[in-house]
Amino acid sequence: MKLIKSADVYSPESLGKKDVLIAGGKIVAIADDLSHFEHKLVEVIDATGQILAPGFVDSLVHITGGGGEGGYATRTPEMGAEDAFYGGITTVIGVLGTDAESRSLENLLAKAYGLQEQGLTVYCYTGSYHYPMVNLMSSVKRDIMFIEKFIGVGEVAIADHRSSQLTVEELARVASESRVAGMLSGKSGIVSIHVGDESGKLNLLLDVVEQSDIPISQFYPTHINRSGSLLKSGIEYAKKGGVIDFTTSTTEQIIEQGEVPAAEALALALQSGVDIKQLTMSSDGNASLPAFDEQGNLTNLQVGEVKSLHQSMVDAVIKYQVPFDIALRSITSSPADILKLNKGKITIGSDADVVLLNKTTLTIESVFALGVQVVNEIALEIDLPFGRS
Repeated sequence: MKLIKSADVYSPESLGKKDVLIAGGKIVAIADDLSHFEHKLVEVIDATGQILAPGFVDSLVHITGGGGEGGYATRTPEMGAEDAFYGGITTVIGVLGTDAESRSLENLLAKAYGLQEQGLTVYCYTGSYHYPMVNLMSSVKRDIMFIEKFIGVGEVAIADHRSSQLTVEELARVASESRVAGMLSGKSGIVSIHVGDESGKLNLLLDVVEQSDIPISQFYPTHINRSGSLLKSGIEYAKKGGVIDFTTSTTEQIIEQGEVPAAEALALALQSGVDIKQLTMSSDGNASLPAFDEQGNLTNLQVGEVKSLHQSMVDAVIKYQVPFDIALRSITSSPADILKLNKGKITIGSDADVVLLNKTTLTIESVFALGVQVVNEIALEIDLPFGRS
């Protein structure tokens, strides 16, 4: 048992200064004063001057790495559990991207179980960029229904030269299959959508919604901050009832080419009247981040970092004056609710995924995953049961 005392608790809405009791990997009590639980069997942690927030939920991570844009030598590395924990992330959704040949669903699932053994909560999407969807059990529907970690499909590419150039009927069929599987298994059955920089933008999703019975909420498009024009389209899409996601991993060169930083995109969407429940940020961690010259030649390639999720939340608060509790929702309760996960909140009975932040700087000082302290507040050391993943 752990008793965290005198923290400024955000659930993610502000609860004021509270004590929080953790037992069995769950939050079991929240109150003004829980000092009557102080005894030798309870570890007491003084969180005076700290913010206690939910562990961050990163809804798009290439946990097995991805295929690089410059050939085999540029394939990106796998994510380690420590990479997530240092960034305050306690839940990730693992995906395949462009490369579903050398990076397989079997590999993805094995990596997810390995990360879970190190204390991280991991779910996955079946499928990849391409259509027909890759799967493990003969269909997307069976993968979602019978493999616990698969909660939806993704990331399916649209408006991108690397996509399968899906028709309305093909995407509607994928969405229907994933939706029904989610209904039957009590999962979100969401369809994660990679949106490229081609002129079609989000039109294919809108066409599916208009021409079928698939609701707009079935899709979870990401990279909406890829350009100013896509961001504008994304905001209009959200006003029609959709949810949109901004990517926090970027480079200066990509920003110079027109990408809007995720923190700025979040602020602009909020200013446009979009509800924070419809807005999320994700890192696209361990993906390749290519930059091209005007002739389309690769000039630079870097790797997405999961730690960018926390930094973008801080930037939203400090640079763009987004209220802390609102910015926090974009990486906690909003993605958790969209994905139907018991995560992203500090409530009695919720998983004890907790981040302690410096109240002034918002830097990470401690991280707890399912009640186990994985990042030490004194030396920012990390303790994994089997070392580096």
